[in-house]
Amino acid sequence: MDPYDTPESTPRHGASSRLKDYFIGATPLRKRLESVRKQASFVPTPPRRKIPQCSQLQEDNDPQKFAFLLHKQWTLYSLTPLYKFSYTNLKEYSRLLSAFIAAEKQKGLAVEVGEDFNIKVTFSTLLGMKGTQRDPEAFLVQILSKSQLPSENRGQKVLWTGWFCCVFGDSLLETVPEDFTCVPLFLANGAETNTAIVGTWFQKTFDCHFSSLAINAFNLSWMAAMWTACKMDQYMATTEFLWSVPCSPQSLDISYAIHPEDAKALWDSVHKTPGEVTQEEVDLFMDCLYSHFHRHFKIHLSATRLVRVSTSVASAHTDGKIKILCHKYLIGVLAYLTELAIFQID
Repeated sequence: MDPYDTPESTPRHGASSRLKDYFIGATPLRKRLESVRKQASFVPTPPRRKIPQCSQLQEDNDPQKFAFLLHKQWTLYSLTPLYKFSYTNLKEYSRLLSAFIAAEKQKGLAVEVGEDFNIKVTFSTLLGMKGTQRDPEAFLVQILSKSQLPSENRGQKVLWTGWFCCVFGDSLLETVPEDFTCVPLFLANGAETNTAIVGTWFQKTFDCHFSSLAINAFNLSWMAAMWTACKMDQYMATTEFLWSVPCSPQSLDISYAIHPEDAKALWDSVHKTPGEVTQEEVDLFMDCLYSHFHRHFKIHLSATRLVRVSTSVASAHTDGKIKILCHKYLIGVLAYLTELAIFQID
């Protein structure tokens, strides 16, 4: 169940009317979003994309700066633009969200903070987490706890983490009014109850809307191809695919693991456009995998549903879960996820 499928309180009238103008009225932003939805319906992805590279902005950053974002499972959401969000007010947002969480806990709602902890919320920017200078700065929200019990460690414990970003988001940025901040991709790690409460506060405060961001089999195939195409300094993980076979009384999963160097060799054999990945190459890459599997096991994978891909770059599941494994291609992974989030905005 989507943690944001909860009744919302009535937002401020001024902000609400502005959002109505921009998301319901015939404004340039509305026309752009309608155009995006039409493209999503008939041409879900471009016929070609650039192979993810390490951007100059990312090269200028210390890899350790973003290390805490790697090797964690994140749940993906798309997010409409934030109304009247200001990077200069992060300290105030920290105070307000802390108070909101405390009030929700006092009401007896299921806030995953424990019985004997004081809660602290922090907002901070993730400088450099962008594709171009035009992209808004990414920012991080964390819920921290500090024990009131003398026997407990006095250090703060991270209970929940979420971050908001926009990487190469030109397709949406070019039409959004100045009063709005576009960070269409939201990633959360922690209890869903905390995600729901943070989401509720953002929706009430900035008149935005969150939606779970699932990844269909078509886009998983693109991820598999693009990430296999990436040049790795060293391979850290097996390339693995997981297909789901609907059957009774319960579904059957088929796992297909390939040595990463073999997967790269297969990709190189079908790849013809330097620096780019095309739809034809993605289809051919997957068809070769299907043919190889059928030759050995006599199973037609094309009749099943791809639900997960895992490579040395990242792993992704159709239910909107992702784990980023390689700092070098962090921006490239986020760029594709930003694209998917923008297509989903309605």
